[in-house]
Amino acid sequence: MMKFNKIASIVLVLIMVVSLAACSDNSAPKATDEGPKSEVTSETPKEAVVIKLGTTVNEQDSFQIAAEKFADLVKERTNGAYTIEIYPNGSLGDERTMLESMQMGTLDMGIITSGPFSNFVPDMGVLDMPFLFSSNADVYKVLDGEVGQELLGKLESANLKGLAYAERGFRNLTNSKKEIKSAEDTKDLKIRVMENEVYTKTFNSLGVNAVPMAWSEALTALQQGTIDGQENPVNVIYSFKLWESQKYVTMTRHAYASAIITMSLDKFNKLPEDVQKVFKESAQEAAEFERQWVADNEENQMDELINNGMEIVTDPDLGSFKDAVQVVYSEYPQYTDYINRITEALK
Repeated sequence: MMKFNKIASIVLVLIMVVSLAACSDNSAPKATDEGPKSEVTSETPKEAVVIKLGTTVNEQDSFQIAAEKFADLVKERTNGAYTIEIYPNGSLGDERTMLESMQMGTLDMGIITSGPFSNFVPDMGVLDMPFLFSSNADVYKVLDGEVGQELLGKLESANLKGLAYAERGFRNLTNSKKEIKSAEDTKDLKIRVMENEVYTKTFNSLGVNAVPMAWSEALTALQQGTIDGQENPVNVIYSFKLWESQKYVTMTRHAYASAIITMSLDKFNKLPEDVQKVFKESAQEAAEFERQWVADNEENQMDELINNGMEIVTDPDLGSFKDAVQVVYSEYPQYTDYINRITEALK
């Protein structure tokens, strides 16, 4: 009987060993069944981190396209750990106010037209020089290259983090008074320009009464007729229905304005390193996506301007404009090195 009990015990132990081995084998595949890991490897926050991003434009504008693409990419690449909330229509302030808020850390992010940045980092003004670029391909080569990235880096001295250059575009002149075919035709017009010294001097050199003001104020001034016109890319003229106050468009393409996807440096530095990488890469991808959107839509937008009664001068005497604004270059000797580097990069 004792011998039988001993055999039974041995059998029982063997059954337990086999069972444990089977359990171990069954669980093994589960470890490789989870799919690829997220790009973010830092500890996931218990609740989604909300990042507020402001713009001064409406939901039909290209800035909104860039903001939405950026938000989608960040959410996807952080598995929802970071959520971008978009505040359009200047609800968080005008562009200069938003930049100041980012400096102080009271606003997380914004997509800001390049013009106001020279008030914070003077070297940024070189990108606003008239007729500096002749094509979008030239622009992207410079902005995504050494010079553009160096200038983005300089924003850190103003407690701002430049993530990528999206697009406002080549700027064109509109007015409510008359058709403009040459520089001579612009004299004595009262034209709104961005709050930027280079733009002000450029239009003053044309004999224009240049009025620097925030975009939100400009829209009211255009409607009330206290200014005659403004200068902006086609997508702005279209998305803000400027045919309601403006009759004439002249395709001067006198300057290229980027739209910098910008973050508070303090906020950026608080992000884990892998999340910082996601934000930078997502911003660049969103910028390139928005640039293509602008190009794809411009022709149809111009048709809509005409359909709504605007008259477009597509081939003005650009030589007369370029001659008139050359004086602006002599007023900014501090930009000579950058201008030479840009010229060399485009050879």
